[in-house]
Amino acid sequence: MQLPEIIKEIRKRTGDSQKALAAALNVSFATVNRWETGHNEPTPLAMDSLRAYCRRKGIDYAGFEGNTIQTGRGTMLLYHGSKSGITGDIAPMSRELCDFGRGFYMGTDKMQPLTLICNFPDARLYTLKADLSGLQVLSIEAYIDWALLIAYHRGKMESARGNAIYKKYANMANGCDMIVGYTANDRMFVVLDRFLSGEITDVALINSLSALKLGKQYVALTEAACRQIEIIEEKSLSETERDALRTESDAHRMEGIRQAEEICRRHRRDGRFFDEIIGAGVE
Repeated sequence: MQLPEIIKEIRKRTGDSQKALAAALNVSFATVNRWETGHNEPTPLAMDSLRAYCRRKGIDYAGFEGNTIQTGRGTMLLYHGSKSGITGDIAPMSRELCDFGRGFYMGTDKMQPLTLICNFPDARLYTLKADLSGLQVLSIEAYIDWALLIAYHRGKMESARGNAIYKKYANMANGCDMIVGYTANDRMFVVLDRFLSGEITDVALINSLSALKLGKQYVALTEAACRQIEIIEEKSLSETERDALRTESDAHRMEGIRQAEEICRRHRRDGRFFDEIIGAGVE
């Protein structure tokens, strides 16, 4: 969707006139009109204001930009945590009900895998070099798409099996070697579960995601992707290190929950619940 259509769609969803949107963004009516006719584009500052306006209104701006499948290029330095160490070749061998299905999971931040393995005495942290060259990579940028793809892979969409929205997420990663998406880490896990269990709406979820600034995870889905991952370093964790990580993880989780609770209270009457969303795709 091009920018003029995005701005028109935002106004459609909020019911605002060009004049009302201009006032909210502190620009002139003529400026908004030029944006919508394609005669001018918002400045970076104006785009920041537009995205902030969408967050206030419970609109997922990233959803307008959509998800992309592209041929990867270059290398990434990533991290992987294992409860007992990697034996043999790297392979897409996680359990099935993970965020993006069975795969080999890597994070952009060391703390992502460390918080998952700090309770295991034989845990290992791996520093990896992942070569994305020639791989088909699905990048999940839209927050609601992110949440619903996780819902599908965690088995939360079975009540919608066969409808259009179920098929969308069942087929979203077809033909892809790798998925890149946000991490449902220890700060976000509780909020995501509350959304999937029907306690909070999509608007509360979107605003929580924006506030918590999640890192990203890279998930190798195929043997081809795994063959392009190289272990750079393997590190075991001492009991002292694991104790410190547990303390830090608990503190981050509690702070994340506190922030999210405040956001969820603010938006408790806005948006749609999970069952309403997945029911909307019935054919």
